[in-house]
Amino acid sequence: MKKNLQAIRGMNDILPNEISVWQHVENILREVLLNYGYQEIRTPIVESTELFVRTIGEVTDIVEKEMYTFLDRNGESLTLRPEGTASCVRAGIEHGLLHNQIQRFWYQGAMFRHERPQKGRYRQFHQCGIEVFGLKGPDIDIEILLLAARLWRRLGISNKVTLQINTLGNSACRARYREALVTYFEENLNLLDVDSERRLHTNPLRILDSKNPAMQDLIACAPKLLDFLDEESQAHFSGLRYLLDVAQVAYTINPRLVRGLDYYGLTVFEWVTTELGSQGAICAGGHYDGLVEELGGQATPAIGFAIGLERLVALVSQVSEFENNPDAYLVMLGDEALAAGLVLAENLRNAQPQLKLIMNCNGGNFGQQLKRADKIGARLALIIGEDEVKTKTVTVKYLREDRQQENMSWEKVVNERIKELYLL
Repeated sequence: MKKNLQAIRGMNDILPNEISVWQHVENILREVLLNYGYQEIRTPIVESTELFVRTIGEVTDIVEKEMYTFLDRNGESLTLRPEGTASCVRAGIEHGLLHNQIQRFWYQGAMFRHERPQKGRYRQFHQCGIEVFGLKGPDIDIEILLLAARLWRRLGISNKVTLQINTLGNSACRARYREALVTYFEENLNLLDVDSERRLHTNPLRILDSKNPAMQDLIACAPKLLDFLDEESQAHFSGLRYLLDVAQVAYTINPRLVRGLDYYGLTVFEWVTTELGSQGAICAGGHYDGLVEELGGQATPAIGFAIGLERLVALVSQVSEFENNPDAYLVMLGDEALAAGLVLAENLRNAQPQLKLIMNCNGGNFGQQLKRADKIGARLALIIGEDEVKTKTVTVKYLREDRQQENMSWEKVVNERIKELYLL
């Protein structure tokens, strides 16, 4: 017996009964991003492995453990993209879009990381991200945070998310802070877990992000990066906080907030929720001013964020109900009714492009066709039999309302009853 094939673990189908909420979220994202002047960019799903090693950093969980990397037939090492920023920067440099220019890009698509699958964390997951080039901030920092806040309002989840901010300072600040962190953790080496020991001399800031309960007291007493900021970094962070206060955007400063990727500096932030268990971050980002130069371009200030769509969809599903049911089902009894129904269906679709109309196929008696209409959740059954063919009328049966069925002309169905569906 042949084995039934199933989806790869951690890579999930999005089924028709789930798609309405996805489409709703995606439509709102697109509308708001266009409102703020962002232009869509689409990059390949596969890139040179070197792109991610150089941008994410060799000593990161993503590069060391999580990337889907393989050799193609030419022996070149390729990787399924684990995040979108590196690809966006590569495309900007390659096509001459960044040097001495201001760009606001957005993208959406699948990303891949070989992680242990759990709710809100998958091996194929979807992100919507924005990347801004050529602006130093903090004014652009507040713009993208206001953009995110508008998204949450439009999606009805403002009361379920909170903003956390921090600053990583510039590279000089981070170098001084890194030395202090290494010294502190070396003095407490016996309290470090295996992952933290491995990161100690390569990426010590990532120790601060450890979720190991046994290390939380140690991390809480670690030096704070805010104490190592120079005047420029302090001014940038103070400017952001001032603008957030002016805009009345609530936030908390989380001194332990770091990003898992090496290219971040200055402002970093997360929008988090307590509604989804341990996977609480739905949007995260910050500045990455050195990344363009690292990939061979001219020094360019940059900032962006990425939204985890699986988590956002799960959150939106808690506050809203979504249906993908048809508006109407066309019941036809007999060959002449079938011919008339074909014409009527196209007239209805021409008159109301939004109409979700399903025409009965594969025959069936009156009862069977009505049962199909009810089973798929149609609001109306539009019935054409011999009498309706002769009089060019339709019998309208209301399947979700306590109303008497009506017989009316084609024109009235198009101009009154179908339009009424969109006014309820």
